[in-house]
Amino acid sequence: MSGYFGTDMQQRLQAQAEASVEFVWTTPGACQTGRTMGCDDPDRLGWPVIDRFLDRDGIFGFRMLPNDKVADLKARLAERHFRFDSWNVFVADRASAIVASKEIVDRGLPAGLVDLASPTAPDDEYTVRIQTLMAASGVVPFSGSMLVGALGPATTGVVGTPAGDPVATAHGYLAHNSFSPYHGHAWGGMVAVAEPLRGQGLGNYINARMILSVFHDLDATHVYELVSDTNIPSRRMVEACGLTLDPALVCGIAMPDESARYTR
Repeated sequence: MSGYFGTDMQQRLQAQAEASVEFVWTTPGACQTGRTMGCDDPDRLGWPVIDRFLDRDGIFGFRMLPNDKVADLKARLAERHFRFDSWNVFVADRASAIVASKEIVDRGLPAGLVDLASPTAPDDEYTVRIQTLMAASGVVPFSGSMLVGALGPATTGVVGTPAGDPVATAHGYLAHNSFSPYHGHAWGGMVAVAEPLRGQGLGNYINARMILSVFHDLDATHVYELVSDTNIPSRRMVEACGLTLDPALVCGIAMPDESARYTR
């Protein structure tokens, strides 16, 4: 098993994206969006391919698109009764992110909490507890295979109790194939903190820990994270870790007009 998690639709999409790993890594324009099929260059991947995935899945991800192409993208999707839910892109290079994130991690954790090991088995109880924590925080988790790095270079940071119960987590991975100008960029996100422990800086800590790992363990050149316009706490968190808004880029998901937003 690959540790699929969530609703039937979410698990189906995870399975289809997982089955397409070779396609993602060998096809110009494609990229790994984790939960769905996706691309970082629609023109290079080709709209016949994108339309085929939209017909099959009813959803498709877009990463690191030039902002000046979004209007045309929205118009094309609207013709098929899809909308474009977007996130702002915050980016940092290795030096900037490491300095800011190390400062946060060096402050340490609140009393009674410790760094836990990263998950290693896609479908064991520990991985499921991490996915459950993400879901409770409004984040649609990746499959267990994605979280443990079985489908490509990835890292999952976890903070918890000495007994091993996860209370905060974040994930980062290399999303872009060798054909992409963003090949060395790591995506970071899925930051989740158990509700009773929010407001203690755990989000900043686990995000910073994940960022240090994408550079030290995955050898990324940059890290980027996605934040919606209205999510001020997340913006403050990523900025504290050294990331800054890149107004020239946008990421998003194509969704049917009448559907709910897929993830926060």
